[in-house]
Amino acid sequence: MNPHQNHILDALLKVEYDHLFPKLELIEMPLGQVLYEPSGLLKHVYFPLTSIVSLIYIMKNGASTEIAVVGNDGILGISILLGGDTTPNRAVVTSAGYGYRIRAQLLKNEFNRAGPLQRLLLRYTQALITQMAQTAVCNRRHSVEQQLCRWLLLSLDRLNSNELNMTQELISNMLGVRREGVTEAAGNLQRAGLIKYSRGSITIIDRPKLEKRVCECYKVIKTEHNRLLPSLHASAQYC
Repeated sequence: MNPHQNHILDALLKVEYDHLFPKLELIEMPLGQVLYEPSGLLKHVYFPLTSIVSLIYIMKNGASTEIAVVGNDGILGISILLGGDTTPNRAVVTSAGYGYRIRAQLLKNEFNRAGPLQRLLLRYTQALITQMAQTAVCNRRHSVEQQLCRWLLLSLDRLNSNELNMTQELISNMLGVRREGVTEAAGNLQRAGLIKYSRGSITIIDRPKLEKRVCECYKVIKTEHNRLLPSLHASAQYC
């Protein structure tokens, strides 16, 4: 596994990357692993490589809704860099893979040097906030089918594959909707030839048509991400 598979690590100046790399630990991130619990102390910050992690808010009655998705585009544990040692959300691996982690205090020390790394992570934080805000709007205003399209596209943007290993039950938990709604929405997309769904696996057949079918929320999230991080393979832009 190569650290440069993570776009944030890949965007660092060589001097910063060489300084940070010895502190990184390669880890496996299995499906369902909980990285953070609400109000739990954040001991590590994570840089996903081939995995996807969902940030989930858990209600008192046990209901849950995904508020953001993080993959090879970013990091998990950004709140530790903004003055907080805990988070109100649960972070769960929803697509298994690998990633790197670093002790939270070590990355905090690097962040507080106020160099290019700090500016890069602050831009990513703004992009993540946009994703959270737009997800809240989407969950409130758009149909289950539109929400599913958004979720599929955001997930695909963070994977090097057209296939997602995901059950309808897990998707319904992520979207905060009934499983029957996800079943109907997935069926509509499959009949339209956009996806192929089998038990526990979703393959995207026609991404361009899926992008035409999604609500405007996906474009808002992606446009803001590209505006703030216009080329995650050109680190000099953030320095």
